[in-house]
Amino acid sequence: MKTIFTIAVFLMSFTIFAQEAGKAGELLKNEAKTGELQTQRNDGFRGSNDKILEKSSNGKTPTFRNPKPSGTNNYRWNYNDGNSEVFLRIPENGNYSVEIGDQYMSNSTGKFRFFELRAGNIPISIYENNYLIYRTRLNVRNNTRLVLDFFSDYGLYLLGNYPVQNQSYGINEWDDVWNNPYGNQNGNWNGNQGNGNYFGSVMNNQEFGNLVASLKRNASFDKDKIPMINGAARNYNFTAMQIQTLAKLISFDDSRLQIAKQLFSKCVDRQNFYVVYDAFSFDRSKRELAEFISRF
Repeated sequence: MKTIFTIAVFLMSFTIFAQEAGKAGELLKNEAKTGELQTQRNDGFRGSNDKILEKSSNGKTPTFRNPKPSGTNNYRWNYNDGNSEVFLRIPENGNYSVEIGDQYMSNSTGKFRFFELRAGNIPISIYENNYLIYRTRLNVRNNTRLVLDFFSDYGLYLLGNYPVQNQSYGINEWDDVWNNPYGNQNGNWNGNQGNGNYFGSVMNNQEFGNLVASLKRNASFDKDKIPMINGAARNYNFTAMQIQTLAKLISFDDSRLQIAKQLFSKCVDRQNFYVVYDAFSFDRSKRELAEFISRF
């Protein structure tokens, strides 16, 4: 019976939090003029170091040529390109390329990660099969990572802004950065309760370890642990596994249920929230948590 209940909760989590294109984030208007759309991108383009990218003789492998005379010093040491980032996902099959400022990328993963961008109003162009299909501008700020989704039928959506410093995203956590807005179906997809497009930072391993150690050292009773956890939740989001760990630090199921409900809105990977059920001792608590989640 317990196994059947766990499987049901697992399947329900995917049903409730299924992603839907165009339902999260701020739509950035396509600014490309009608005459520009479907124009082919040049094979060669100038980058920030004035080198030109062009096709090689076989028409496949890109090569670089330097337009400056031989022997001219074209090196740049300790050059500050910028410290901002843009992460863009295109979750569709196809041959897409993205150009932001003077950086250009084409890959088959659907995830485009641009680093060392300068702050400012930066143009972004999206190409399919080397033909322009979308162009707009991004307001990039210092020490900030912009996270976006693009759908050919809907447009380009800004999902949020993250502080670059003190982040420690792993491969799965990068996926969570994109998936989080779609998991929150109460309309308040941004992590600071509607006060702008900013997601609270997810605690990295060291920060979370410090929180757990502090709870064990300074709080002996649930009535003391709960305010400390809520205090941390004002400034941070959590993964489902982190919420499970915090719930297991609580002594009684009723208090665990209270924490699980309070931290559900702070969970960045809600598709994995089923792991929190393992923290409970009684099926009654699991059912009450499932009923709470079903209302979102």
